[in-house]
Amino acid sequence: MFESEKYGIHDGPVVDTENGSPVGEKNGLYYDDTGAVPGESFTYGNSTTAKIQRFAGRFNIEQRGIERVPESERTDSNLYKVGTMWLAANMVVSSFAIGALAVPIFYLGFVDALLTIFFINILGIFPVCFFSTFGPRFGLRQMVLSRYFYGYYGVKLIAFFNVLACVGWSSVNVIVGAQILNAINNNVPGWAGIIIIAAATFFVTLFGYKVVHAYEFWSWIPCFIVFLIVLGEFVHSGQFSNIPMGVGESEAGAVLSFAASVFGFATGWTSYAADYTVYQPTNSSRTRVFLWTFAGLLFPLCFTEMLGLAVVTASVNNPTVAEGYDTNIGVLLAYVLAPLGRFGQFCLVILALSIIGNNCPNIYSVTFSLQVMSRWTAVVPRFIWTFIGTVIYCAIAIPGYTHFASVLEDFMLLIGYWLAIYEGIALTEHFFFKHGFNGYDITIYRDASRLPPGIAAIVAFCFGIMGAVMGMAQVWFIGPIGRLIGTGYGGDIGFPLAFAFSAISYWGLRTLEKRHFKR
Repeated sequence: MFESEKYGIHDGPVVDTENGSPVGEKNGLYYDDTGAVPGESFTYGNSTTAKIQRFAGRFNIEQRGIERVPESERTDSNLYKVGTMWLAANMVVSSFAIGALAVPIFYLGFVDALLTIFFINILGIFPVCFFSTFGPRFGLRQMVLSRYFYGYYGVKLIAFFNVLACVGWSSVNVIVGAQILNAINNNVPGWAGIIIIAAATFFVTLFGYKVVHAYEFWSWIPCFIVFLIVLGEFVHSGQFSNIPMGVGESEAGAVLSFAASVFGFATGWTSYAADYTVYQPTNSSRTRVFLWTFAGLLFPLCFTEMLGLAVVTASVNNPTVAEGYDTNIGVLLAYVLAPLGRFGQFCLVILALSIIGNNCPNIYSVTFSLQVMSRWTAVVPRFIWTFIGTVIYCAIAIPGYTHFASVLEDFMLLIGYWLAIYEGIALTEHFFFKHGFNGYDITIYRDASRLPPGIAAIVAFCFGIMGAVMGMAQVWFIGPIGRLIGTGYGGDIGFPLAFAFSAISYWGLRTLEKRHFKR
């Protein structure tokens, strides 16, 4: 029996926005004065949800979803776990593949591509580091925090885009892993590789926050060792080519387009950032959280992308390398490791399984986006949404492996601009209207009548889309401004225009909205 008096818990004053009744009466949960839900309350009562939660609790599966974490339960004081979380998620084949785009796709030289990787990654990870500091302070998931920027109802649009991102990139990533397994052994069909990687990812994310952090704490090590072996083998082969830097309009357009790919990959974690720090103590140093996140992101992104860049330079003088890249990234890695024989194949297996660490944040965090969608999705336990999300991305990836893998990746790159819009609106609200962390009333995160109306945010989001469309340079479409840069395929400035259009329009619209609605 749950002892509500022990926690000073009540279910009266906090009202559910959806139906006007106390939240405790709706789903059996108990909220304290700050809207936090003690862990024991998830198993209280005789509802179907409570019974499922009790069953899950027997296996130490995390039962909490989008509910705020009480300060008494924020006991994960090891800040280095924040760093290793992102270290493992980016010490993967997917980031290696981003660096490998520089030469065959954008026709860049080695030095200009190297500098682009370094500086653009720094720019891209800053929002991830910043929003990671919100987790310890408020104990709320990133999508729930987004209600303070987009309103109770407006955040549902953001959650929809985040679901697309989580499921879509999980599909793209798992296809890459399956391609590597198939490059090792042609008898392993694509669908089998997808199921193997997806099942392992599900097993980790099923158990929740602690197991995800524990897995990521160790999983980067074998991947890092294998990438060092790739580096050593490639250096030993003597096939590196210091491709000279280009000049003129074509170079400018190519650098901007490659920078967009690098930025999109690095900043893609922004919409999950606070999810992985919510169990950190309230008094955790924001500076230390920021720096651990920064280090955990910058090192693997730069290392793997620069390695991918270096390896792919061999394609200029070696047709076999060029052919391998054209097939898939797995064939390229298999070529580099071929001199090692069976051990090289073992290394490829490790790299294929690195996709597990890459997809864990996607599949763990997609559940919170689904839960903020509506009243009924919030009642469904987190771990059930984890299973549903896994089934959906497998259903996309299996036919996509042979029929539309490149189309899927092009689509994901096309919608990726939403992150710049999200950042433009969220940062403007935080600095200009909330005036920092003290401007948040954490007790109202479930009350639509006291949160921002969200009208300004949605209209500004549309302005951000306009900026992205005008500046993008993608396979499917080149915007009118993007077309003016460079030659042929233009230059991609969709991200900065999306950010600028959304931030500037939001500042004006939010000023009017706040003046009218007083909130």
